[in-house]
Amino acid sequence: MNLIERYVAAWNETDPATRAKAVAELWTEDATYTDPLADVAGHDGIAAVIEAAQGMFPGLVFTPGDQYDAHHHTARFTWHLGPEGGDPVAIGFDVVELAEDGRIRKVLGFLDKVPS
Repeated sequence: MNLIERYVAAWNETDPATRAKAVAELWTEDATYTDPLADVAGHDGIAAVIEAAQGMFPGLVFTPGDQYDAHHHTARFTWHLGPEGGDPVAIGFDVVELAEDGRIRKVLGFLDKVPS
């Protein structure tokens, strides 16, 4: 499973213990996550943002978008949020910075389409 698949899987994980494990495996201990709605650091903060997003959009799932690019220790990609197999109600663009061990050190998220 590649980075984006693992990232999206973490955002879709609804079991708190399994989500915490996915966050710990994917992000460094001091990782930061910043988007227009959140600015957090550490595994607990990131897991809480994921849980809050699931609470705001119950029943919707994250899927990888169609844009991806990477160089050095940086990647950017799009994602969609919507009903399984349906049109997305939200579209975002995330930029991630990776640590030497391949885990995510920083996420800068942008929202290109949000529900009205």
